[in-house]
Amino acid sequence: MSEEKYFEAVGRRKEATARVRIVSGKGAIVINGRPAEEYFPRMGDLEWLKGPLQVAGLEDTLDISVIVLGGGITGQSSAIRHGVARALLKMDPELRPQLKKAGTLTRDSRIKERKKPGLKRARKAPTYTKR
Repeated sequence: MSEEKYFEAVGRRKEATARVRIVSGKGAIVINGRPAEEYFPRMGDLEWLKGPLQVAGLEDTLDISVIVLGGGITGQSSAIRHGVARALLKMDPELRPQLKKAGTLTRDSRIKERKKPGLKRARKAPTYTKR
């Protein structure tokens, strides 16, 4: 690690944006001022955002502080995962092959498709009637 106190990165998914700071510590995760277990009570969300830490083998050695805005639960957890991966990369560039192989550095570009004129939603068309 270099002499910096913390490493900061931004992660995004759908409408969610997460500003992630990692610092050496005991493995505490704080999201918007609340413990991660309280912020993401749904099973699987917490394990999902810890993915990059598990790949790097640094699960209980870094404290993570996150400010996340916009989107829903899944979008926010994925944005945090992306931010954590990018912050780990700033901390140690040699982790790049492992993080890339795990797919944590790639931004998920899928967003909500716009509604088209003449349709009810993006693709749902009104019922066709012959007469």
